[in-house]
Amino acid sequence: MSLALPASPAVHDLVGVGFGPSNLALAIALTEHNASGGTPVTARFLERQPRFGWHRGMLLENATMQVSFLKDLATMRNPTSEFSFLNYLHSQGRLVDFINHKNLFPLRIEFHDYFEWAAAKVDDLVTYGQDVTAIEPVFEDGDFACFAVRTAAGETLHARNLALGTGLRPNLPEGITPSERIWHNSELLHRVERLDERDPSRVVVVGAGQSAAEVTAFLHDRYPRAEVCSVFARYGFSPSDDSSFANRIFDPEAVDAYYGAPEDIKQRLMNYHGNTNYSAVDLDLIDDLYRRVYSERVRGAQRLRMFNTSRPMDVTETGDGVRATIESLTTGEKTVLDAEVVVYATGYLPADPTDLLGELGRKCRRDEQGRLRIERDYRLRTDPEVRGGLYLQGGTEHSHGITSSLLSNTAIRVGEILASILDRRGAEVAPPREYAVSGNGIQ
Repeated sequence: MSLALPASPAVHDLVGVGFGPSNLALAIALTEHNASGGTPVTARFLERQPRFGWHRGMLLENATMQVSFLKDLATMRNPTSEFSFLNYLHSQGRLVDFINHKNLFPLRIEFHDYFEWAAAKVDDLVTYGQDVTAIEPVFEDGDFACFAVRTAAGETLHARNLALGTGLRPNLPEGITPSERIWHNSELLHRVERLDERDPSRVVVVGAGQSAAEVTAFLHDRYPRAEVCSVFARYGFSPSDDSSFANRIFDPEAVDAYYGAPEDIKQRLMNYHGNTNYSAVDLDLIDDLYRRVYSERVRGAQRLRMFNTSRPMDVTETGDGVRATIESLTTGEKTVLDAEVVVYATGYLPADPTDLLGELGRKCRRDEQGRLRIERDYRLRTDPEVRGGLYLQGGTEHSHGITSSLLSNTAIRVGEILASILDRRGAEVAPPREYAVSGNGIQ
């Protein structure tokens, strides 16, 4: 239902839904903009979690980032930013130690601490424990005025622009429901202490990417008497391609090239460079797991078992555990594994922003494949009467390329979103132009 604008509401320039790294970086960008003396941007961010948190369930003790520390929340946009990872290290008294470490890739727990440090510096802009339940258009004299953002606590905020950073949701195979015995790896550290009490004799890990390999190594270390079974469809773990030329797919300029490319070229680029991120594992971790398998074979006590070219055909909870039937894709042979838990490290999917948009969702344009059409400035393309900006922080991989779901380009992206908000403020917003469809897709 469309709403009328209440008398004299406080209308923010921006309301951010979700406060993960992307909207945190946007809060930093607008804080620096306001401090520079530019026309102030009023903003507020809403986060359902009680405090800042980023993949807490996978903050494993020795896990490292897969992105350079220079691709932090601000440096690529503003190398002099006080919100940089280097300034964080300086504030913690570890800058010299980090330099001596000669490492571009910090521990994941350290980078999370950096995020928390940065979030604390902009905590005047964010309200935690606020679950957004609906977003509705508000009209005044028949014209679009702003968005109304409703929360489960009964609060309503009004904004001319929204930044939707609703994050990712765990991806599980069809028919698999998480339970006390069947987990997605995102819940690993939240659940593992209860597993300690059962002193497991066998655990099963499903997946072929970095998270699957990390979970496998973690469980193998944590339970020295348990058999750890790793199940994946590939012949072996595939190394991630982090070579210098391949990494140019994450350059800011690559977003322009990808956005303007014909649809078949976009798909080709994704196929070429998917192994920079998807179902790919750091080579050092692959070598470590192989050493473990070989060492156990030498000693005749193999408890790290690799079920390659295999898939779980049936996973069923039993009275005291879970039974997984594993099928070899090459021979059809089936192996039944009785285990305490099965952990699915099967990735994530972007949350659909239209779930919150209600009536607005029907005013968002889609392409012939049903995907949201997104402007270069990360703004949803809508029907002409919706004059406010609906900006996406994620879920733009099909339009902007592989870097959309990663930290690599976050600082640049939020700078572009902020620039778009400033450029559009106070100006008549032209209706979105129609895009012609050619044999290669959207042009």
